Amino acid sequence: MTLRLAFMGTPDFAVPTLTEIVGHGHEIAAVYTQPPRRAGRGMAERPSPVQETGEGFGLDVRTPASLRDPAEQERFAALDVDAAIVVAYGLILPQAILDAPRLGAFNLHASLLPRWRGAAPIQRAIMAGDAETGVMVMRMEAGLDTGPVAMAERTPIGADETAGELHDRLARLGADLMVRALAALERGALELSAQPEDGVTYARKIDKAEARIDWSRPAADVHNHIRGLSPFPGAWTEMAIGGGPERVKVLGSTVAEGAGAPGSMLDDRLTVACGDGAVRLLRLQRAGGKPMEADAFLRGAGLAPNAVLGRFE
Repeated sequence: MTLRLAFMGTPDFAVPTLTEIVGHGHEIAAVYTQPPRRAGRGMAERPSPVQETGEGFGLDVRTPASLRDPAEQERFAALDVDAAIVVAYGLILPQAILDAPRLGAFNLHASLLPRWRGAAPIQRAIMAGDAETGVMVMRMEAGLDTGPVAMAERTPIGADETAGELHDRLARLGADLMVRALAALERGALELSAQPEDGVTYARKIDKAEARIDWSRPAADVHNHIRGLSPFPGAWTEMAIGGGPERVKVLGSTVAEGAGAPGSMLDDRLTVACGDGAVRLLRLQRAGGKPMEADAFLRGAGLAPNAVLGRFE
C-alpha cells in the first residue's frame, strides 16, 4: 500500500524529503512550492529547489502566491490526498488546507519541539549554544509549530559546527524520519503525543541587523554567533584593510586561548580577544570575494599585527 500525498516545500532543506518519498513509491498528487523569485545579478526569476526537483521527477508542480483564495483551496481539496507533507514551505496553511487531507497534514521541523518553534530553529539553536538538536514530525494545527509530535530523531551539535553544516545533516535525518513516519501512517500505527507546555522557545527570523560581531561578549557567545550565522547572512566585523575600514564576513571560528582588549588581534593566526577569552577566525570572506581559509585571507589582507577589529568611527 502506498499513500497519495501532496508535498509542500520550497528550499534545499526540503529536497531530500521529497526525493525519499518519491523513492519509496508514494504517489505525489501535486507539489506545492513558493513562486519563482528574482535573484542574481541579472535579477532573473529562479524556481525554488523544490520546483526544480519536482519538475525533474515529472510531477505536477504548483506555485500559488497564497493559499487563502477559496478557489485555490478547492483546487487543493480536489486532489483527494491521504496526507499533506510540509517541509519549510514558507506559506501559512489556512484551516481549509489543513482539513482537506484524509489523515492530516504533517510537518518536518528542525528542532526538538517545543524548543525553537518558528522560522530559524537551526540558527537559533547554535546561537544559543545548544549541545543537542534534532528533527521532528508533527501533525499540523493552526498554531505556530504547536501540533502533536509523532516521531523525533536527536543529534548532538558539534562544537564548531556551522548552521550550514547542521542544516545539511538535519535535512538528511529529516528525510529518513519522514519516510519512517509515513510507513507508520500507512499501517495505522503512527502515535501522536502532545508537546509539553514547559520549555517553549521561539526561533525568530534572522535579521541582518543582528549579524555584526560584538567583541565585548564572551568568547563562547561570539563563536556561537559566528557559526550560527554561517553561511548566511554571515556574521561580520570591520577590519582596517587597504587604509580604510572594510566589512568582512567571518564564516568559521573556534574558541581559543588568550586575553586582551575586545577586538584586538593576539597573534598572526587571527586569534581575536573577546570580552572574556578569545576566538580564532578560520574562514573569512571579503566583500565581493569568495570564502577563504584564514592563512589565505591574511596573505591578501595585510592586517597589522596589532590590528583591532570592530567599529571604526
